[in-house]
Amino acid sequence: MSNTVEKIKVKYGYLRSHLDEKVLRLWAAVEAQSLGRGGISQVSEATSLSRTTIYVGISELKSGGPDIDSRLPGRIRRTGGGRKKLKEKDPSLLQDLDKLLEPATRGDPETPLRWTCKSTTKLAEELTARGHPV
Repeated sequence: MSNTVEKIKVKYGYLRSHLDEKVLRLWAAVEAQSLGRGGISQVSEATSLSRTTIYVGISELKSGGPDIDSRLPGRIRRTGGGRKKLKEKDPSLLQDLDKLLEPATRGDPETPLRWTCKSTTKLAEELTARGHPV
């Protein structure tokens, strides 16, 4: 491992816990660009960030995207981003899960906590067989 990679690794170790994912991506992009040719590979090796992540950071730097402060306070990603919940995508999923759990459930049926002897793997297989890929 080169001296440069070691130095980046030390910087990354100090900064990692203090930066959110966007600022970390931008920092990695700046480091890679400051090193010139081969910088992306060196930063990727030192930080274990994917090269794609560093390329995205470079394109964000070049595009002059919105300032970090223009985001909603306390949020890193846009509102509504990410995967939708399975119960939103497949409304009948919970009903079918209840049907699977009912015969093997123990405890008070009025409480939200349920005890079952079926494993999560077995439940997932049975739901998939009923047309609910989970």
